[in-house]
Amino acid sequence: MLKIGVLGAGHLGKIHIKCILNLGEVYQLVGFYDPDSENAKKVSAEFNIPAFTTIDDLLDAVDLIDIVTPTLNHYDLGLKAIQKGKHFFIEKPITETPEQAKELIRLTEEAGIKAQVGHVERFNPAFRATKDHIQNPLFIETHRLAEFNPRGTDVPVVLDLMIHDLDIVLHTVNSELVKISASGVAVLSDSPDIANVRLEFANGCVANLTASRISLKNMRKTRLFQKDAYITIDFLEKQSELVRIKNEVDESDPYAMIMELGSGKRKQIYFERPDCPASNAIQEELHSFASAINKNHDVDVSLQDGYKALKVAHDILDQIELNQNLIA
Repeated sequence: MLKIGVLGAGHLGKIHIKCILNLGEVYQLVGFYDPDSENAKKVSAEFNIPAFTTIDDLLDAVDLIDIVTPTLNHYDLGLKAIQKGKHFFIEKPITETPEQAKELIRLTEEAGIKAQVGHVERFNPAFRATKDHIQNPLFIETHRLAEFNPRGTDVPVVLDLMIHDLDIVLHTVNSELVKISASGVAVLSDSPDIANVRLEFANGCVANLTASRISLKNMRKTRLFQKDAYITIDFLEKQSELVRIKNEVDESDPYAMIMELGSGKRKQIYFERPDCPASNAIQEELHSFASAINKNHDVDVSLQDGYKALKVAHDILDQIELNQNLIA
């Protein structure tokens, strides 16, 4: 059983603590560290686990560490874990800057330790149910909309919300990104609260992404179009649907949806709703990390994956800033 500690016991940190406690078959939760002593006392009492007074003491007591702190601290805490020779799970975005992420990649490789980034949507049951059906998408459209919440407004919506979809798009499109077009508007905070992005890839695939944290309703949907298929993924409702177009027409089905294309050509539309078994995505990603350590195989979401999403996110922010300067 792996001894694990948690750095950060805020809103998300407490969720991670609860998930780790539910994974008692693979993890022993040794304790946590939070710089807010009053919050640490409350969390310690709530979960009946020790609150460590220093980061070093916690690192010395564990096999791996779960970093669930503000992004500003990710790089320094990742360095501490590496210096102690500890595996680490680190929430998204991987670091504050792409340069910091590249340095963590280099150092973890040199130290021979494992690290995984918390791009949790990779473990969403709706995505997991359809990912094997996604083959060479040519057009992708994503909408990630959230009602306003002051928590998280210290960073642009691109790093707060859109980065989830950037990771999914980069993971599913097996081609080089060649062009970024982006616009964004700061409405309630000092950084963009809504952004729209167009990504163009060398193989011809185009992805349009929209993210907003000032919407009247929550939405987390992705639509993918590929040859003879249309796939929808609802990350919020954890549902997915496949629409396939086939040349074979089933004449015996009175409810079959058949398209007449002229010149005697006909195609049939097939609808499929993949089974999306209910699961806790955070528990799943933490369980997968334990498996990578115990069985010594590659992690499901690498630091390189985290770097790619962060690099594109920063390129988008640069493009938004450039456009705003041109308007001004």
